[in-house]
Amino acid sequence: MLKQILESRHINPTNAFRLLLAMHIAGAIGLAIPASRDLFQLLTPFNLLATAAIVFHFEEKKTPNYILLIIVTFLVGYLVEVAGVATGVIFGEYSYGATLGLKLFEVPLAIGLNWAILIYATGITSDKLPWPRLLKALTGAAMMVILDLLIEPVAINLDFWSWAQQDIPLRNYLAWFLLSFILHLFYQLIPFSKNNPLVIRLLCIQGLFFLLLNFI
Repeated sequence: MLKQILESRHINPTNAFRLLLAMHIAGAIGLAIPASRDLFQLLTPFNLLATAAIVFHFEEKKTPNYILLIIVTFLVGYLVEVAGVATGVIFGEYSYGATLGLKLFEVPLAIGLNWAILIYATGITSDKLPWPRLLKALTGAAMMVILDLLIEPVAINLDFWSWAQQDIPLRNYLAWFLLSFILHLFYQLIPFSKNNPLVIRLLCIQGLFFLLLNFI
């Protein structure tokens, strides 16, 4: 059904942006109101899946390299999170709650999807800068850390994940930056069209979404 919706003549970048904006506004309101919070927490992985389907749909040319990028970022992000949860060494000691849905090896599958979305979106955004590839990868990784700074307090409050200690460890941000940098280097080295009219707007929507939830 989702495929049929995306292939409709009414689905264009403008309408897709409006849909993403409406989804995130509804999500922010639903999560902010105690009476509806449980329901909207349950809907979180479906919101992420719908966001991924919409954004990935608007990649200009879905070549094998593009598909490879999505698969690699999904798997690498997910497997590093599995190792992180199992050992407590990479990001610090943490565990995932129930909000993000189905887990495999104690890590929600949605986490791999989230890595794929964010690396793809920050990759296209940083790639527009007239800089060498290394600086673009560093910029993309920095954008990922800024997003994580916004996400962490919200994620803890909404049972996305929780930390063993009270404060979020500094190594979480360092490891997040390093892993993002490695994936952004891969992004820079693999050729495909890298043209999607939605990604910058998606990053703005998500940034505002988590910023608002930090103050509610």
